Amino acid sequence: MKSLLAGYQRFRAVGWPAQRRLFESLAKNGQSPKALVLACVDSRIDPAMIFDAAPGEILTVRNVANLVPPYAPDAAYHGTSAALEFGVRVLEVTQLIVLGHGLCGGVRALLDGGTANGQEFIAPWMSIAEAARLHTLRSVPPAEQQHFCEYEVVKISLANLMTFPWIADPVAAGRLSLHGAWFDVHSGVLMVLQPDGSFGAPV
Repeated sequence: MKSLLAGYQRFRAVGWPAQRRLFESLAKNGQSPKALVLACVDSRIDPAMIFDAAPGEILTVRNVANLVPPYAPDAAYHGTSAALEFGVRVLEVTQLIVLGHGLCGGVRALLDGGTANGQEFIAPWMSIAEAARLHTLRSVPPAEQQHFCEYEVVKISLANLMTFPWIADPVAAGRLSLHGAWFDVHSGVLMVLQPDGSFGAPV
């Protein structure tokens, strides 16, 4: 906590004065981000840093392995789905990006069948991507499975997004665009999902 508070003091001394007018405007006028980025909780992945976005520009949703569950409006708790509903139905974002990344621990747990200390919530959560795991095991040798499966998990999330009627409808009407992306922690390179299903450099 001491180091975090020291960071806050640096923010107050340098960051806040530089962006004070922006924050005051956001406080007075509210937020109207045009994009929602669904990313992993991994501490090495910061969507605002990757996209060089200022406060108020992007809405960020984070969970283990940047997964989107299928549409299931029931009495259970749905944090990711609630955040999506807020972004799409309330704030009416026009761009929705699923951002995967290299060295993803959630994907590693998926491929390994879970971890000893992650059976209560992580393992059931990662079962959302079981189809990605099976496709990976059938498609590539062990040395390529981590990377390949990280891509496949992004595709699973994009497919699940389309099970939400209030996402599918604006997509069909051209009011909302879905995108897949993957960030390489080692190199800092961003790859974007292409129409043919491959990931390549953004144009």
